[in-house]
Amino acid sequence: MKHQKLKVVILAARTKEATLKLLERLGEKQIIDYVLATALRFVPSEDIYIVVGEQAEQIRTHLGDAFLYIVQDKLRGTGDAVLQTADTLINYKGDLLILYGDTPLFRPSSILGMLHRQRLKEADMTLFTAVTDQALPYGRILRDANGQIIDIIEESDASISMRQIQELNLGAYVAKADKLFAALRQMDIQGVEQLRMTDAIHHFVRSGLRIAGYQSHDPDEILGINTADDLAQAEFILKKRQFRPHRAEEESKIYFGTGGWRAIIGEGFTMNNVRRLCQALANQIICDDKEEQGVLIGYDRRFLSDRAADVATEVFAGNNIPVILLPEDAPTPLVTYVTDHKRAAFGLVFTASHNPPEWNGLKVFHQDGSLLLTDETNRLEAEANALTPNDVAKLELDLALKAGIAHYEDFTNLYIDAVEAHINMGAIREAGLRVLLDPMYGTGQGTLETILTEARCRVTAIHARHDPLFGGRSPAPNLQALGLLITTMKDGRFDLGMAMDGDADRIAIVDEQGEFIHINDILLLLYDYLYQIKGMRGGVVRNLATTHLLDRLAAHFGETCTETPVGFKHIVQGMQTHNAVLGGESSGGLTIRGHILGKDGIFAAALIVEMLAVTGKKISELRRQLYDITGRLYSVESNLPATSEMKIIVPRRLQMDPVNHIGAYSVKNVSHIDGTKFLLENDNWVLLRFSGTEPVLRIFAEADSLEKADELVTWAKGMVMGESSENEDESGHGQ
Repeated sequence: MKHQKLKVVILAARTKEATLKLLERLGEKQIIDYVLATALRFVPSEDIYIVVGEQAEQIRTHLGDAFLYIVQDKLRGTGDAVLQTADTLINYKGDLLILYGDTPLFRPSSILGMLHRQRLKEADMTLFTAVTDQALPYGRILRDANGQIIDIIEESDASISMRQIQELNLGAYVAKADKLFAALRQMDIQGVEQLRMTDAIHHFVRSGLRIAGYQSHDPDEILGINTADDLAQAEFILKKRQFRPHRAEEESKIYFGTGGWRAIIGEGFTMNNVRRLCQALANQIICDDKEEQGVLIGYDRRFLSDRAADVATEVFAGNNIPVILLPEDAPTPLVTYVTDHKRAAFGLVFTASHNPPEWNGLKVFHQDGSLLLTDETNRLEAEANALTPNDVAKLELDLALKAGIAHYEDFTNLYIDAVEAHINMGAIREAGLRVLLDPMYGTGQGTLETILTEARCRVTAIHARHDPLFGGRSPAPNLQALGLLITTMKDGRFDLGMAMDGDADRIAIVDEQGEFIHINDILLLLYDYLYQIKGMRGGVVRNLATTHLLDRLAAHFGETCTETPVGFKHIVQGMQTHNAVLGGESSGGLTIRGHILGKDGIFAAALIVEMLAVTGKKISELRRQLYDITGRLYSVESNLPATSEMKIIVPRRLQMDPVNHIGAYSVKNVSHIDGTKFLLENDNWVLLRFSGTEPVLRIFAEADSLEKADELVTWAKGMVMGESSENEDESGHGQ
């Protein structure tokens, strides 16, 4: 945040030894770099004045020429250092923020709080303080009976009783520049040997000027860096801050990940951002002369999804682009299919897929149903974020509907027919299967239950009602979320349990014994079924976080397994390039050749039911048969909360410290196509990559045993954190 009428002075005039201390390395940067980064949060470089001493050239060489350097010829104290800037700022009447070059641990939010207090209290000077029982050599803050600051007593001048005062001066100030310079000049005339900033406090109080205080409540800000131990402790504090999990904060900007735009409702996901993004899409349609193709808009059951669909409709209608609006919440695969069927310029579905309920977002599809590619979403981001509300054309929904430029249309039956065309409904009818279905309060229940009921399955559904909070957890079909499904499978007499995520493009299954079946095994089962039973010839495509058993199975068939980055758009590209039979990912998404160019949990679920019906075998039996061909590998996944700093630090650490061995295991190769993947012997591997949809670092491992996979994940977490960490979200084991 840039503040008007603010300039920053950084005090870096020290003895040779002290100056070198400012340039000591602390984590990824030098000590003074952190102070400068904080200053740049509030003012541009031309408003930063760095006071240097006899080591000026070393400071300038390190920091560069973007700042104004002012030399303090004689080291007469911090007040004198500030006074050296007075001639340069002779006509300046605003606030002056004063920071020391060796205080890298001050949080920008604390400095911001101090600036706010200076303005709101209409203070002449505001001090940065902290209350602590630590015995530290800092000045003591004296207050009167009304709590007003009346003095600062330096440690060297404090009596024994004064040293019992626990409020300390941390050494950052904001002051009215003209009043501060006047005070410092007056004291300088008196010929003092040392002119300190704390002396200015005395003068302000005697002159009746108002002094305010801003108190730090983070004990880590108190640390001064004077010894090697202090430096080590400071590095630990910075690392702790960088790796500390925290609520995602956003600047109300639009950012696309691997699965579309997703953001926290009320922060990034706002109706204003929906309008801006839709205006950017409308601009693209107009430039491409595709207005007549129109757009298709759907939405899921999340909070505000239906409202966002209405808002989007108004924007496209306001740009003379026809809109087909789905009349009720619908699965993402349905929108994908209908976009291709109608050859719409774009298909939109408001959803955050499997993210927690406080998130929402938007997936955008080309007219063939494929997701937008990275270069396209980058352009959309830039254009949308540059738009203001005044740049958005819109037509109110009621007028758009009345004029006919927008209309409602239901495609549920069309989509169901398309899925059933790929499924052997007759075989399923003959099998009489009992299926337990968990749509996780999402959009998939109606369509899949209709398909299975038409195939004469006995379907029992749980978690089928509309709940925008998804039962209080993420609608992600992983082991931890499917406790009721697993319990009910064990208690009942079902042939198969199935779950889908919130927008029904991902699946999970539980076998007849109540065992959770990892998606890696689902992909193996389906590839084997499609190839050997349905006679579909070709390779398979997986992302780099998905099992290498697919490679073994493809090799057994004399086919090729293609590895891609994470993101289903890459899976689709690989399938089209290699004419693959199946494409899938370990997060639960898959499709087959001839179906839509996107994930489809409904179709995948129906295909699994067909597999059981046609083979007449249980999931457990089919898995045993496959393992006789491929052998066994065990998968483990763990998530660490991630900050934006981690996205810089972790890749840099991996580049600076090449890994040749992980414990006793030799690293045969390293892949950087998406994150960092270490390849070991016998198809064992470990992957570290930052999620494109959530603020987490994902760690995947696959190994010959569950113990070895756990060992690889533990190593990866230790490498990232510098120590073993217990602060992670385990996503479970699978085969």
